[in-house]
Amino acid sequence: MLAAAYDYNPIASASGLLSALFVRESCENVRFPGFSGGFCPTFTDSVCIKDSVRIDPACGSGGMFVQTGDFVNQAGMVANNTMTFYGQEKVEYNSKLCLMNMAVHGLTGVIKSGDEANTFYHDAHNLNGCCDYVMANPPFNVDKVKSESALSAGRLPFGLPGVNKEKEVGNANYLWISYFYSYLNEHGRAGFVMASSATDSSGKDKNIREALIRTGHVDVMISVANNFFYTKSLPCSLWFFDKGKPEELLDKVLFIDARNYYTVVDRTLNEWTDWQLKNLNAIVWLYRGETDKYKSLLAEYHTALGSDDAFTEIRERLEKAVQEKRAEAKEAVNAAAKREKKAVQSAYDEAITALEKQLTIAKEACWLYEKFGDGVYQDVLGLCKIADRATIIEEKGCSLTPGAYVGVAPVEDDGVDFHERMTEIQQELLTLQAESNELMDTITRNFKELGI
Repeated sequence: MLAAAYDYNPIASASGLLSALFVRESCENVRFPGFSGGFCPTFTDSVCIKDSVRIDPACGSGGMFVQTGDFVNQAGMVANNTMTFYGQEKVEYNSKLCLMNMAVHGLTGVIKSGDEANTFYHDAHNLNGCCDYVMANPPFNVDKVKSESALSAGRLPFGLPGVNKEKEVGNANYLWISYFYSYLNEHGRAGFVMASSATDSSGKDKNIREALIRTGHVDVMISVANNFFYTKSLPCSLWFFDKGKPEELLDKVLFIDARNYYTVVDRTLNEWTDWQLKNLNAIVWLYRGETDKYKSLLAEYHTALGSDDAFTEIRERLEKAVQEKRAEAKEAVNAAAKREKKAVQSAYDEAITALEKQLTIAKEACWLYEKFGDGVYQDVLGLCKIADRATIIEEKGCSLTPGAYVGVAPVEDDGVDFHERMTEIQQELLTLQAESNELMDTITRNFKELGI
């Protein structure tokens, strides 16, 4: 993804979750006041998002715009016809990359750059309080922001964060957070990536965080593991604001700790697969009472797996099929002529890969269904919890760190007897050592025969 390569943006899975949790829903069963036309007659049970305003005050090379456009287009609409994209980017080179990135993906937008687009000191588009959506991945922990200039630029509904003796903001994380909130209209939604430290920072940051919590507009908080960036290994959090939250959710915040839920790409990079993204979405759907979406996902799993049987039964069948196919492959390769072994192995590798892909889907289906069944939200130890504002403010000291609420998941018993397994390992080691000794003796004899 071009944006990630240039911008330190999280890889597509993290920014994709931002899109999925609020942009996608605008194309489904959620009504957002302020959208022109209300329910769109050309999309069954859909919402028309015509004329909605979307801003990224730290747009970099446009990765978040591309993610938004992809989700809107996948919903059967044309992003350019339904949304207006605005961006600010201080570095002019990055803004040019942004326009190019958007053009490659069929998007247009109004992108301002240079000193006038420094978000700390300018609202370049005069959109304060006017935006339907804010989605951003700002630079973390920026320092030396001139506090007086930032204050005069406005968009700080909860005041300035801490200011040092040089009259500078030493860490701008809460400037960004304040801007994202301030840009929203009365029914707007924001989703952004932020340094993990911001969920629990002290001093003036804590005061701003408390004021945010008291508004009732903090909707969902998600902790993300390390290695979700191409060039950085630090963990981060995803924040979601919703000024249009229904009355029954105003006093609630959903916390999800996804630090142990991801797929390893390689030694330095993790991601969420499409199915894992859907599962995380499903938790939010149940929190919001949108069980129809959850049930649709279960149906999608059954379709992908080609069976209406219980997910655990499907998984067990696939596990057995993979084992049998591997054993069959080993026998076939051993029996094949030397010149045919590679081709035989390749054919079996393709078959095994296809089975493993289905097995992965089955495991994700089991992960979801074992926790939430046919569609009833429940707090899951180590994964998710709903907390009210009193608990967050009075008991947890205004912390928005998911780990402070969800707790630690119990260690699962793998059913293996420790002493029995250690005995097996010891026997295997002794066997390998004996084979190694025999091999060394053979090599020594061969050298002697060669007169070496």
